[in-house]
Amino acid sequence: MDNRITEGLKTLLLAGVGAAALTVDKSQEILKDLVDRGELTVEQGKALNQELKHKIQAVKEQEQPQVADEPKKDFADLVAGLSPEDLEALKEQILKAETKDE
Repeated sequence: MDNRITEGLKTLLLAGVGAAALTVDKSQEILKDLVDRGELTVEQGKALNQELKHKIQAVKEQEQPQVADEPKKDFADLVAGLSPEDLEALKEQILKAETKDE
C-alpha cells in the first residue's frame, strides 16, 4: 500500500514536470510566432522566455523536496493504520501468496 502511495506521488510529480516542460516548449513557439509577426521584439521574446524558464525551475525545485522528505513509515505503522476491511483483504492476499508458493 505504501508503495502505491509512493508510486502515485512519483507519477504526480513527473506529470507536473512533464506539463511544465510542455508549457515551456509551447510558450517558446508562441513567442517565436509573435516575434515573426513583429508583435514582439527578439529581445523581448528572449527576456520572456528566460523569465518563464526561471519560474518553472523554481516550481520544480519547490515541489521536489516535498516528495523527497516524505516520512518513511515502517510496515507495522502501515498495518496499524488499515481499516478492518483493508486488514482482512491484506490477510487474504498473504494467505493466497503462501498457498501459491506451496
